[in-house]
Amino acid sequence: MGEREQQLVIRDRRAALTPSDGPRTAPPPGGHIAAVDVFCGIGGLSSGLAAAGIEVVAGVDLDGSCRFPFEANVAGARFIERDVREVTSAELSDLWPDGAVRLLAGCAPCQPFSSYRKGTSSSNDSRWALLRQLARLVEETRPELVTTENVPRIRGKSIFQDFAIRLRRLGYSIDYRICPCTEYGIAQTRRRLVLVGSLLGHVNVPDGAQRDCPPKTVAQAIGHLPPIEAGTADEADPMHRSRALSQLNLRRIAVSKPGGTWHDWPEELRAACHRRTTGAAFRNVYARMRWDRPSPTVTTYFHNFGAGRFGHPEQDRAISLREAAILQGFPEDYQFVSVEGDVRLTTLGRHIGNAVPPPLAEAIGRAFVASLKEE
Repeated sequence: MGEREQQLVIRDRRAALTPSDGPRTAPPPGGHIAAVDVFCGIGGLSSGLAAAGIEVVAGVDLDGSCRFPFEANVAGARFIERDVREVTSAELSDLWPDGAVRLLAGCAPCQPFSSYRKGTSSSNDSRWALLRQLARLVEETRPELVTTENVPRIRGKSIFQDFAIRLRRLGYSIDYRICPCTEYGIAQTRRRLVLVGSLLGHVNVPDGAQRDCPPKTVAQAIGHLPPIEAGTADEADPMHRSRALSQLNLRRIAVSKPGGTWHDWPEELRAACHRRTTGAAFRNVYARMRWDRPSPTVTTYFHNFGAGRFGHPEQDRAISLREAAILQGFPEDYQFVSVEGDVRLTTLGRHIGNAVPPPLAEAIGRAFVASLKEE
């Protein structure tokens, strides 16, 4: 951790632990936690919260293709296809059952703040201000509990700092920090900024149960899956499907080494951009994962061999949809499409790459449940 990051952590912790001006709220007597998940996607956050014993009553998302996986895996929850900017406080309040401790969860799209933008401006991205919509709904409904998750880079942005200040002014005690997903039993080096807020007393962002253990490896996560070829799918699981590769990329992946780079290739296989000075630094593309390490961050383009270190450690193909989902922490039996539904690589790749890893969400949910028991 660099000096600047250490200073940010110290500053964040001081800010999070500063007593709020608002009154402390008593929990409903005997109440359980009921959650509404805005920006719910395919249910990564909701399924994790449900595994922690929280009742997820509804998920809100603009993308209707998320309906089946959300409702198929989050038992009893209703999917609402709406733009969060159009959701009113009255509509939201009607979703929570009477007597419940209300949790509002919302992980706004991370693309405007992602490091993968490589210096491109995000100021014109319409998703930039969606975190303010979550703040609006918090202010208008005052749920007892709040949580959000995003990429680490957002911590230094005014949009996030304003969100944290707004919560404190509303009386919430908040805590936030960067969570390495390997500490939560996920075989992936993904790091996420998690915030938790409460009107019922202080809640800390939970440590991962695997914090002091060796990280889970790619081999442990997906090494048992049956082999498939590029462009094919396993007959028993249509989600275990890999994208087809061109003849050139088949030759490239055949000579790629686990953990290596395109520098291992013969000169005739290298792309023109690799030969230029500007492209020489991009070594984590057209590359294979290693069996003995966690995977890199699973992005929305993991099904493209050329988009990162997404080559299978030994099979000549990119990782499959099912493999990526498992590396994200989804259960192996998670349903993404109906029996008669189409398995669309691009759509499902986007949903899986954007999802909140369920084990991280479960840890957050357990922290809320434990805090309520203490109260």
